[in-house]
Amino acid sequence: MGLKHTTGRIVIQVDMNYKDSHRFESGEEIKLIRRVDNFDRKHTEPVNAIVISSENIQEGAEILIHHNSLHDSNRLFNHKPLSGSDIAADIKYFSIPELEVYLWRMSGEEWKPVKGFATGLRVFEPYKGVIQGIPPKQLKDILYITSDGDLKGQVVMTLKASDYEVVFQDEGRERRVIRLRHSDTEDLEREEVQLIHHDFTKKVNKGDLLIGLTPSDAKQLNKKEVTTAFINN
Repeated sequence: MGLKHTTGRIVIQVDMNYKDSHRFESGEEIKLIRRVDNFDRKHTEPVNAIVISSENIQEGAEILIHHNSLHDSNRLFNHKPLSGSDIAADIKYFSIPELEVYLWRMSGEEWKPVKGFATGLRVFEPYKGVIQGIPPKQLKDILYITSDGDLKGQVVMTLKASDYEVVFQDEGRERRVIRLRHSDTEDLEREEVQLIHHDFTKKVNKGDLLIGLTPSDAKQLNKKEVTTAFINN
């Protein structure tokens, strides 16, 4: 195709309707209409993309991007003469900033954070009273780190609003992952980890604190299960 990235940007290919379906275990698929009763763009907008050209990510890799990246200001309109079928096609091409790419993988591999990002799960304090059905309480600006690196398996305190949830499509089903900005090796201008909370880490390891995405799926740490921050819907 001949599309080439420029410094600080990545050229990607996106199926604009990739997120709008759900596949059952039987293989049957249904159509999801996302833009009718939900105005949260993290939920409605496509975030899966394929790398066409990049300085730091292998061509052909699948990536997860920011939910506002696919704006017409980033779209490539004139990369080839357009036919009517091209205009109507679901596949579009964009050039987006590298900083709007969060995770990547090659076919058959596990998702990995790109440079400057990590993944985590929220931390919850369980209700210890006598009333049944009270959900656990989320600890504010606290995350349990799940991605490989110096902080894996540690509970950290973050800056406010560091907890960004990516809603994406994986093998026909919706999944979710929390990403935050962090680097073990570089001083990031926007580093979001403030400190390691050793007391909370001990409580998670003992089962006194829960980890998960929401109060309904929060549970005690099982190191065999909690190896990533990905949650199936």
